[in-house]
Amino acid sequence: MVSVGNLTLGGTGKTPCVEWVARFFRERDVQVAIVSRGYGAEQGRNDEAMVLEENLPDVPHLQDPDRIAAAGRAVEELESELIVLDDGFQHRRLHRDLDIVLIDATRPPARDHLFPRGTLRESASGLKRAGAILLTRCDQVPAGDVAALRQWLAARWPQTPVATAAHKPAELVGCDGATAPVESLAGKVVGAFCGIGNPYAFRKTLEALGATVTAFRAFPDHHAYTRADVDELTRWADALPAGAVLATTQKDWVKLRVPALAGRALWAVRIGLAVLDGEDALAAALERTLASGGREPPDEPT
Repeated sequence: MVSVGNLTLGGTGKTPCVEWVARFFRERDVQVAIVSRGYGAEQGRNDEAMVLEENLPDVPHLQDPDRIAAAGRAVEELESELIVLDDGFQHRRLHRDLDIVLIDATRPPARDHLFPRGTLRESASGLKRAGAILLTRCDQVPAGDVAALRQWLAARWPQTPVATAAHKPAELVGCDGATAPVESLAGKVVGAFCGIGNPYAFRKTLEALGATVTAFRAFPDHHAYTRADVDELTRWADALPAGAVLATTQKDWVKLRVPALAGRALWAVRIGLAVLDGEDALAAALERTLASGGREPPDEPT
């Protein structure tokens, strides 16, 4: 079992990392299942599950507050060889072979505080349990800040491999399977909205693509959109300048599934994880989980 988790209440970008890890093992012909608690799930599937289901159609995703029972079903009923536990760092009742802990480079733990004063679920000392650390959103802070964070981690946990990553926009997704290159947002006026843990990271992503974000709406994380929300967003979209593009995250889009608002096409930005540095060490840690399970890792992905 590989756990992908963090120290904070959310917003570190776990879903793209879970997808990256699951894809890593599928490329090695390992039968993988994803297990999560399912925060905000309705009828057994929340936004994260729907995104992963869309991007990884051959990887089952079991959501259950009883993650031990879900893991058991994954092994016994689905014959899974490896489980990726989503948001499992604090769920210590399940044995795992590797804990990958994500740290958002824009919110380093040394500058954060325990909830409710800050966003930390536990103190940074909990990183002693990590088998690997992945710094996310490293493209959104100066390189010196990333280097300082790596030095801070190395001084305390020198044996723990640290990799850096960015959440890169992969493509725009619309209704009926339509896609468009993310570069098409360059120079465009954009109205954007989302309900994720770190909404302003999404705004920065759009701005980094060259979009001018003229209006932005942030909803609570895992927001369940209602008919009233759609009506309000329609009025909001109608007030945007002529020619403005409507954009949201894939997590929000899979819940809305509306082709347009106020006659404007709605596009979702599909995000993928790009490991910038330390991928070899991270891959080696993942390969060791195969060996610990009695399976010889392949020389090359199949």
